[in-house]
Amino acid sequence: MTAIGTGNTVAVVGTGTMGQGIAQVALVAGHRVRLYDSAPGRADQAAGALVRRLDRLVEKGRITAAERDAARDRLSPATALAELADAALVIEAILEELSAKQELFRSLEDIVGDDCLLATNTSSLSVTAVAGGLRRPGRCVGMHFFNPAPLLPLVEVVSGFATDEAAADAAYDTAAAWGKKPVRCADTPGFIVNRVARPFYAEALRAYEERVADPATIDAVLRDGAGFKMGPFELTDLIGQDVNEAVTHSVWQSFFQDPKFTPSLAQRRLVEAGLHGRKAGRGWYDYSEGAKRPAPHTAAPCPAPEAVALHAKLPGPAAVLRELIEEAGIKVTRDRTPAESEGFLRLPGGACLALTNGYPATSVVYDKYIRFDLSLDYRAATRIALAASETCSESDLAEAVGLFQALGKEVSVIGDVPGMIVARTVAMIVDFAVDAAARGVATPEDIDTAMRLGVNYPGGPMEWAERLGAHWVWDLLDSMHHQNAQGRYVPSWALRRRADLEEQVLSS
Repeated sequence: MTAIGTGNTVAVVGTGTMGQGIAQVALVAGHRVRLYDSAPGRADQAAGALVRRLDRLVEKGRITAAERDAARDRLSPATALAELADAALVIEAILEELSAKQELFRSLEDIVGDDCLLATNTSSLSVTAVAGGLRRPGRCVGMHFFNPAPLLPLVEVVSGFATDEAAADAAYDTAAAWGKKPVRCADTPGFIVNRVARPFYAEALRAYEERVADPATIDAVLRDGAGFKMGPFELTDLIGQDVNEAVTHSVWQSFFQDPKFTPSLAQRRLVEAGLHGRKAGRGWYDYSEGAKRPAPHTAAPCPAPEAVALHAKLPGPAAVLRELIEEAGIKVTRDRTPAESEGFLRLPGGACLALTNGYPATSVVYDKYIRFDLSLDYRAATRIALAASETCSESDLAEAVGLFQALGKEVSVIGDVPGMIVARTVAMIVDFAVDAAARGVATPEDIDTAMRLGVNYPGGPMEWAERLGAHWVWDLLDSMHHQNAQGRYVPSWALRRRADLEEQVLSS
């Protein structure tokens, strides 16, 4: 098989938001498109909605009126599955229930031709299981579009256990011909994006449950400090708390309740209360008319220290802080403290200011410690989170706050927990990505592409592994695991191997 030619019919089953979006993509690409929905009248309604979408594309100058008219002529609603008999590709976008999808495809197999490609848009169910009841499961493949399908470029092409290579190639080539950016992945829970992205939501929810900070502050730290386009609480409100929680629960169950994927009780309560996010008018935030968005916790202005002392080199991306401090006109001297295991800044009052390493600041009982959170780009970051040990005074914390404010950063003081907010989140995402690549879920390149395009990450997690260093990531997660031995933060062996290879390269 190659890409499905534009002379062939594409059928879309299920006419909700995703089904309409996929139909629009195929229609604009030049195919005849047939819409079917089991609910009477829904296909006609969806066809009308699609025509209005085409009208808006004309108004925006995306297509011409002639192209709109031609596309409208190629669109037809179907009242029965039998009307899809001539389809070369059928994409289902019905409810996320395995039995419903299996029943649909068994019915389609008796209707369409032997060379028809059957594709499921499932985001969390097993493609292998969806195809399990077919006589010819080899022609069933996953084509997971992202919402809104006409705008987001990513399509995960998922090969089930029985999917023929030719079928996967046809799905991949067709998505590319439609102007999408397809990536290939194996049929594992969550595929690429919904597997690797789970810590972005899970660690924020865990931090909230640990009373590290409120949702607005956690969102701001990840958005302004790490470069994510949206924070996890505002993003799950946009997705829908019920939808996000259901995917999390599905992936957790599919991984045999692995503690790394454990759902959040706080999110469960939100769903039970019907606070599903924007569509419900309220989730973590209130979206009712006139509601005021809560502001993140931001420290009041503090004077900057005139000088700080640098002990050893700050690790990883934090090394640039020396340049930023000197550029701000603050003198950096050399600290004479005896050699220790990590680099830090000595503040005038004697407190040590160090990048989080997976241990809370209070765990260093023999000294006054203030931890600062990870940033993927300290020069570009506009917010930094700080956590102080119980031995630090208010004046110690004020010196640290003033230092970062002098660098042009807003500062959020958060609870003192292992890994803080950004570091634990990014480290877990990196570990999930490295583990997925090692298990053959997808290539490192496809993983990075999927995370950048599917969830708009500021970079790819495999790229982050290179920049941060697998050894630093492994150390941070291992430190967190020693303080929480339930298995959630156990670093993968794939990450350990990568860290060992880094050490070999550095020592050679």
